[in-house]
Amino acid sequence: MKLILLGAPGAGKGTQAAVISERLNIPQISTGNIIRAALKSGTEMGLKAKSFIDAGQLVPDEVVIGIIKDRLVEDDCKDGFILDGFPRTIPQAEALDEMGIGIDKVIDIEVADDVIVNRLSGRRVCEKCGRPYHTESLKPKVDGVCDDCTGALIQRKDDHPDTVKARLEIYHKETEPLKGYYEKQGKLYIVEGASSVEETTRLTFEALEA
Repeated sequence: MKLILLGAPGAGKGTQAAVISERLNIPQISTGNIIRAALKSGTEMGLKAKSFIDAGQLVPDEVVIGIIKDRLVEDDCKDGFILDGFPRTIPQAEALDEMGIGIDKVIDIEVADDVIVNRLSGRRVCEKCGRPYHTESLKPKVDGVCDDCTGALIQRKDDHPDTVKARLEIYHKETEPLKGYYEKQGKLYIVEGASSVEETTRLTFEALEA
Protein backbone atom coordinates (compact mmCIF):
# COMPACT_ATOMS: atom_id res chain seq x y z
CA MET A 1 0.00 0.00 0.00
CA LYS A 2 1.34 3.42 -0.99
CA LEU A 3 0.30 6.04 1.54
CA ILE A 4 0.69 9.72 2.31
CA LEU A 5 0.11 10.98 5.85
CA LEU A 6 -0.94 14.60 6.27
CA GLY A 7 -1.41 16.56 9.47
CA ALA A 8 -0.35 19.76 11.17
CA PRO A 9 2.81 19.87 13.32
CA GLY A 10 1.95 18.19 16.60
CA ALA A 11 -1.04 16.26 15.25
CA GLY A 12 0.72 12.93 15.83
CA LYS A 13 1.31 12.11 12.17
CA GLY A 14 4.80 10.72 12.77
CA THR A 15 3.60 8.40 15.53
CA GLN A 16 0.85 6.98 13.31
CA ALA A 17 3.29 6.56 10.42
CA ALA A 18 5.59 4.53 12.67
CA VAL A 19 2.73 2.26 13.81
CA ILE A 20 1.52 1.69 10.23
CA SER A 21 5.08 0.99 9.11
CA GLU A 22 5.49 -1.70 11.75
CA ARG A 23 2.11 -3.35 11.23
CA LEU A 24 2.17 -3.36 7.41
CA ASN A 25 5.93 -3.91 7.14
CA ILE A 26 6.43 -1.02 4.74
CA PRO A 27 8.99 1.79 5.20
CA GLN A 28 8.17 5.14 6.76
CA ILE A 29 9.80 7.73 4.53
CA SER A 30 10.40 10.99 6.35
CA THR A 31 11.71 13.83 4.20
CA GLY A 32 14.17 14.99 6.86
CA ASN A 33 15.57 11.49 7.37
CA ILE A 34 16.11 10.73 3.70
CA ILE A 35 17.74 14.11 3.06
CA ARG A 36 20.15 13.36 5.93
CA ALA A 37 20.76 9.87 4.49
CA ALA A 38 21.43 11.33 1.02
CA LEU A 39 23.89 13.82 2.53
CA LYS A 40 25.68 11.02 4.38
CA SER A 41 25.88 8.68 1.38
CA GLY A 42 27.01 11.46 -0.97
CA THR A 43 24.52 10.75 -3.76
CA GLU A 44 24.23 13.22 -6.63
CA MET A 45 21.05 14.68 -5.14
CA GLY A 46 22.56 14.57 -1.66
CA LEU A 47 25.50 16.67 -2.81
CA LYS A 48 23.12 19.15 -4.43
CA ALA A 49 21.16 19.38 -1.17
CA LYS A 50 24.41 19.89 0.77
CA SER A 51 25.34 22.90 -1.36
CA PHE A 52 22.09 24.64 -0.38
CA ILE A 53 22.28 23.62 3.28
CA ASP A 54 25.91 24.79 3.55
CA ALA A 55 24.81 28.14 2.13
CA GLY A 56 22.08 28.40 4.78
CA GLN A 57 19.33 28.06 2.17
CA LEU A 58 16.25 25.84 1.95
CA VAL A 59 16.66 22.78 -0.25
CA PRO A 60 14.60 23.56 -3.40
CA ASP A 61 11.70 21.40 -4.57
CA GLU A 62 13.52 19.89 -7.53
CA VAL A 63 16.29 18.53 -5.25
CA VAL A 64 13.86 17.23 -2.61
CA ILE A 65 11.79 15.57 -5.35
CA GLY A 66 14.94 14.00 -6.81
CA ILE A 67 15.88 12.56 -3.42
CA ILE A 68 12.32 11.21 -2.94
CA LYS A 69 12.42 9.65 -6.42
CA ASP A 70 15.73 7.90 -5.67
CA ARG A 71 14.33 6.57 -2.37
CA LEU A 72 11.10 5.19 -3.81
CA VAL A 73 12.91 2.91 -6.29
CA GLU A 74 14.76 1.08 -3.51
CA ASP A 75 13.85 -2.58 -2.90
CA ASP A 76 12.07 -2.05 0.43
CA CYS A 77 9.47 0.16 -1.29
CA LYS A 78 8.29 -2.46 -3.80
CA ASP A 79 5.35 -3.52 -1.57
CA GLY A 80 4.47 0.03 -0.54
CA PHE A 81 5.59 2.91 1.66
CA ILE A 82 4.37 5.78 3.85
CA LEU A 83 5.35 9.31 2.90
CA ASP A 84 5.61 11.40 6.06
CA GLY A 85 6.39 15.08 5.42
CA PHE A 86 6.11 14.96 1.64
CA PRO A 87 4.40 16.42 -0.29
CA ARG A 88 4.12 19.71 1.60
CA THR A 89 2.74 21.78 -1.28
CA ILE A 90 0.56 21.40 -4.38
CA PRO A 91 3.60 21.65 -6.74
CA GLN A 92 5.27 18.80 -4.83
CA ALA A 93 2.09 16.70 -5.09
CA GLU A 94 1.93 17.39 -8.83
CA ALA A 95 5.57 16.35 -9.19
CA LEU A 96 4.81 13.10 -7.34
CA ASP A 97 1.95 12.41 -9.77
CA GLU A 98 4.24 13.16 -12.71
CA MET A 99 6.64 10.47 -11.45
CA GLY A 100 3.88 7.94 -12.03
CA ILE A 101 3.76 6.98 -8.35
CA GLY A 102 0.26 5.61 -7.77
CA ILE A 103 -0.72 6.70 -4.26
CA ASP A 104 -3.49 4.50 -2.83
CA LYS A 105 -4.68 6.61 0.11
CA VAL A 106 -3.98 9.93 1.80
CA ILE A 107 -4.71 9.94 5.54
CA ASP A 108 -5.16 13.36 7.15
CA ILE A 109 -4.87 13.46 10.95
CA GLU A 110 -7.06 16.38 12.07
CA VAL A 111 -6.41 18.05 15.43
CA ALA A 112 -7.66 21.52 16.41
CA ASP A 113 -5.03 24.26 16.55
CA ASP A 114 -5.68 25.10 20.21
CA VAL A 115 -5.15 21.45 21.16
CA ILE A 116 -1.86 21.36 19.23
CA VAL A 117 -0.63 24.60 20.82
CA ASN A 118 -1.41 23.22 24.27
CA ARG A 119 0.15 19.85 23.44
CA LEU A 120 3.42 21.26 22.11
CA SER A 121 3.84 24.30 24.34
CA GLY A 122 3.41 22.10 27.41
CA ARG A 123 6.39 19.93 26.48
CA ARG A 124 9.49 20.13 28.65
CA VAL A 125 12.80 18.31 28.39
CA CYS A 126 15.60 17.74 30.87
CA GLU A 127 18.60 19.83 29.81
CA LYS A 128 20.96 17.14 31.18
CA CYS A 129 19.58 13.74 30.15
CA GLY A 130 16.90 14.72 27.63
CA ARG A 131 14.01 12.92 29.35
CA PRO A 132 10.68 14.37 28.10
CA TYR A 133 7.88 15.72 30.29
CA HIS A 134 4.62 17.62 29.87
CA THR A 135 3.11 20.25 32.14
CA GLU A 136 -0.26 18.46 32.09
CA SER A 137 0.08 14.85 30.97
CA LEU A 138 3.58 13.86 32.14
CA LYS A 139 4.52 15.91 35.19
CA PRO A 140 7.75 15.40 37.16
CA LYS A 141 7.58 14.57 40.86
CA VAL A 142 9.11 17.98 41.67
CA ASP A 143 8.07 20.90 39.48
CA GLY A 144 10.83 21.85 37.04
CA VAL A 145 13.18 19.05 38.12
CA CYS A 146 13.96 15.80 36.27
CA ASP A 147 12.99 12.62 38.14
CA ASP A 148 16.08 10.79 36.85
CA CYS A 149 19.01 13.17 37.17
CA THR A 150 17.59 16.26 38.95
CA GLY A 151 18.45 18.35 35.89
CA ALA A 152 16.43 21.47 35.12
CA LEU A 153 13.45 21.08 32.79
CA ILE A 154 13.44 23.52 29.90
CA GLN A 155 11.11 24.46 27.06
CA ARG A 156 12.69 24.13 23.64
CA LYS A 157 12.46 27.11 21.31
CA ASP A 158 10.40 25.04 18.84
CA ASP A 159 7.79 24.42 21.54
CA HIS A 160 7.22 28.06 22.47
CA PRO A 161 3.54 28.99 21.79
CA ASP A 162 4.48 31.75 19.33
CA THR A 163 6.70 29.36 17.36
CA VAL A 164 4.01 26.67 17.30
CA LYS A 165 1.40 29.19 16.06
CA ALA A 166 3.77 30.38 13.33
CA ARG A 167 4.35 26.78 12.16
CA LEU A 168 0.59 26.21 12.11
CA GLU A 169 0.08 29.31 9.98
CA ILE A 170 2.57 27.99 7.43
CA TYR A 171 0.86 24.59 7.47
CA HIS A 172 -2.60 26.09 6.83
CA LYS A 173 -1.26 28.25 4.01
CA GLU A 174 1.04 25.81 2.20
CA THR A 175 0.10 22.23 3.12
CA GLU A 176 -3.61 22.20 3.99
CA PRO A 177 -4.62 22.82 0.33
CA LEU A 178 -3.39 19.27 -0.34
CA LYS A 179 -6.61 18.03 1.26
CA GLY A 180 -8.63 19.47 -1.62
CA TYR A 181 -6.09 18.21 -4.17
CA TYR A 182 -6.38 14.60 -3.00
CA GLU A 183 -10.11 14.82 -2.27
CA LYS A 184 -10.65 15.51 -5.99
CA GLN A 185 -8.69 12.33 -6.72
CA GLY A 186 -10.92 10.37 -4.31
CA LYS A 187 -7.95 9.40 -2.15
CA LEU A 188 -8.46 11.54 0.97
CA TYR A 189 -9.50 9.96 4.28
CA ILE A 190 -9.86 12.21 7.34
CA VAL A 191 -9.11 10.88 10.82
CA GLU A 192 -10.22 13.03 13.75
CA GLY A 193 -7.27 12.93 16.14
CA ALA A 194 -8.40 11.51 19.47
CA SER A 195 -7.16 12.32 22.97
CA SER A 196 -5.20 9.05 23.14
CA VAL A 197 -2.65 7.67 20.68
CA GLU A 198 -4.36 4.27 20.83
CA GLU A 199 -7.74 5.68 19.78
CA THR A 200 -6.18 7.70 16.96
CA THR A 201 -4.42 4.52 15.79
CA ARG A 202 -7.71 2.61 15.79
CA LEU A 203 -9.39 5.32 13.70
CA THR A 204 -6.41 5.46 11.35
CA PHE A 205 -6.59 1.73 10.64
CA GLU A 206 -10.34 1.99 10.11
CA ALA A 207 -9.58 4.55 7.39
CA LEU A 208 -6.93 2.28 5.87
CA GLU A 209 -9.40 -0.60 5.70
CA ALA A 210 -12.26 1.53 4.29
